[in-house]
Amino acid sequence: MLVSYNWLKEMLNIDGISAQELADKMSLTGIEVENVEYPSANLKNIVVGKVMECIAHPDSDHLSVCQVDVGEEELYQIVCGAPNVKEGIKVIVALPGARIAGNYKIKKGKIRGYVSMGMICSLQEIGINESVVAKDFAEGIYYLPEDATIGTEVFGYLGMDDAIIELSITPNRADALSMRGVAHEVGAIYKQAPVFKEEKLNEDTNDNIDNYISVKVEDENDAPTYLMRVIKNVKIAPSPMWLQNRLMNMGIRPINNVVDVTNYILLYFGQPMHAFDYAKLASKEILVRRAENGEKLTTLDNEERELTSENIVITNGTKPVALAGVMGGANTEIDANSTTVALEAALFDGLSIRKTSKQFNLRSESSARFEKGINVATVELAADVAAAMIAELAGGTVVKGIAKGSHKEADLVEIKISTDRINGSLGTQLTNEEIGETFKALDFPYSVEENEFSVVIPPRRWDITIEADIVEEVARIYGYDNLPSTLPASVDNSAGLSAKQALVRKVQNIVEGAGLNEIIAYALTTEEKAQQFALETTNITKLDWPMSEERSALRTSLISGMLDNLAYNVARKNSNLAFYEIGRVFHNDNDTKTQLPKEKDYLAMALTGLWQEKDWQNAKVAVDYFTIKGIVDALFAKLEVPVTYEAWTNSAQLHPGRTAKILLNDEVIGFVGQVHPNLAKTYDLAETYVAEINLEAINDYQKQARIFAPISKFPVVTRDIALLVDEKISNQAITQAIYQNGTKLLKEVTLFDLFAGEKLGKDKKSLAYTLKFSNIEQTLTDEEINAAMSKIEKKLVENFGVEIR
Repeated sequence: MLVSYNWLKEMLNIDGISAQELADKMSLTGIEVENVEYPSANLKNIVVGKVMECIAHPDSDHLSVCQVDVGEEELYQIVCGAPNVKEGIKVIVALPGARIAGNYKIKKGKIRGYVSMGMICSLQEIGINESVVAKDFAEGIYYLPEDATIGTEVFGYLGMDDAIIELSITPNRADALSMRGVAHEVGAIYKQAPVFKEEKLNEDTNDNIDNYISVKVEDENDAPTYLMRVIKNVKIAPSPMWLQNRLMNMGIRPINNVVDVTNYILLYFGQPMHAFDYAKLASKEILVRRAENGEKLTTLDNEERELTSENIVITNGTKPVALAGVMGGANTEIDANSTTVALEAALFDGLSIRKTSKQFNLRSESSARFEKGINVATVELAADVAAAMIAELAGGTVVKGIAKGSHKEADLVEIKISTDRINGSLGTQLTNEEIGETFKALDFPYSVEENEFSVVIPPRRWDITIEADIVEEVARIYGYDNLPSTLPASVDNSAGLSAKQALVRKVQNIVEGAGLNEIIAYALTTEEKAQQFALETTNITKLDWPMSEERSALRTSLISGMLDNLAYNVARKNSNLAFYEIGRVFHNDNDTKTQLPKEKDYLAMALTGLWQEKDWQNAKVAVDYFTIKGIVDALFAKLEVPVTYEAWTNSAQLHPGRTAKILLNDEVIGFVGQVHPNLAKTYDLAETYVAEINLEAINDYQKQARIFAPISKFPVVTRDIALLVDEKISNQAITQAIYQNGTKLLKEVTLFDLFAGEKLGKDKKSLAYTLKFSNIEQTLTDEEINAAMSKIEKKLVENFGVEIR
């Protein structure tokens, strides 16, 4: 938002305050100032001149030799190349020694044999951006007004004696996207009430708007307020110099006296407006509706737009004549022949305007304001002021009455807040009187009773709705720099890793020591992949607006992302891979539309290709189930977590004969196994082995109290036992049974032999175990060991029908 300092001075008494001082104060109170620019800075010796004589240069088909009065005794001869230079006009003259835009110095010189005493300048040559120069002067020099005094500096006539303050307006402060809004803000800072010039509206009481137009809004959600005024007998002409200067300083190109007024109102009220040529509407009916898919409209930039039902359009009852809130139609444009103006002022649905401007890449000052919000209370006032100005500047007459299709009343918001709440939030000790002064400065009506304020928020500050907003306003106007500085009170905590952080670090060290490399995969994947490899049934958390189908749901397992990474590398001839990832998975047992998922930290590993490549002394070794299970075993051994394994045969993504669940205290915390060959084939992978472990469960286990026992001073006794069992009986089941029945003397059970073959019989296998017994109180006797072994053998026979060998 560009703010004219001179325009602000018309609404507030800030004569003793420099533009830079004002900018600094605004930055301290919450509205950031990007820059303060002085249009006439670095320009000098640029004056008003009058062309007294203009003849064609004899040696050129485009140069003119001019005799120019610059307020001195003799005329200055200046050679000029502008196509629109002529006798009798007042122009911008850069005298010899002058500095123009780009710090270019003007010197006396000769051009094709003729002395040139300076330069007749265009607006661009004295630093005005070409995009805001009126089209009549875009290709040539600028004509100054007839009353400009010859020989005086030009800056006052062009509005360049101003300071332009550039504000960075955040979305919540859209009220400051207007000069009136900024005047209220500055008035609050300097404890002044801004004064706004009143435009007297004279209506033709002998003519009524009903004779010209009626307005209908199909859906008031699209246009909560929509109204029109009609101004007849206008004469289209250039705007007066003051209005053109004001618009150019604020970054808008002057067009004509009608269109310039609508842009002036946009800057003054923050209210976008549009002027239609009434005759070109060819209808007395205006209908605001959604466009039909496939409808077309040629906008003011002469581009034909194909519309959709997302777009709000203004129609003449049948066909579109404007893209609401974004751009008017070329078929109703104000031009030199226009005599009657239909003036629109409205509120449009901000979301629809944003979608439309994005759809057609038409970002404008109007659309930006509709998107961020507009003062509901001043729509009609803005229309009245605009109509009065058009009547004054274009010599027209305002027809009596307003045609309204919809009208939204401004709601007054009342917020109650206590003095203690304000002081408690800010750390201040402000009195009721001091807080009341702040509300007076903001022009917020209020009452106070027993330290309880009741504050009425005017419609121009629609961003204030809750107590916290009031606290912020008090802080801004009181001054952030005046708030007491205090250090936060806290307990002195020594720096260090949390238990969970320490676990993650240790896991990383262990798996990297085993030869794995860390990767980081996307947490978002497809809905299909999000459901793969999940240990527990859970709802999938889907995104409402995913950036692509490949990133539409949150993962419930890390493995699918690891397989994507393996496939990416294998496709690039990196075939021997060992990866791990520590990341979060997302489980949701509730309705995913209303409940956030639970986030859990997991460790995943994946191996494919060769574990050891062939060299002069070693044969190649491919990864297999025992490779990855060995890494998992080593991990749990170093973490001192006693896990067990159980065959897992019903996972659709894992090999049914080479996969096991990992259990801790009979709770499944992970799995280890081979990716199902059919699934591996879809990823173009060879045999691939994966494991996934719930780190949250391990962390919870390690939080439990540890009971340490002294090392026994008495010898350990070992016994071996060999069993012939059915092939379907697992080692895990046998081991658990031995531990459960081995009395407290049994300390360790180790499988040291597995044999299966025809000699043992069909579906039979031989398992041999070493059992270690120990007693910390005394030496074990044969009788104690034999009794324990007998109990174990008896239970194994009863439970599994084993044969003791």
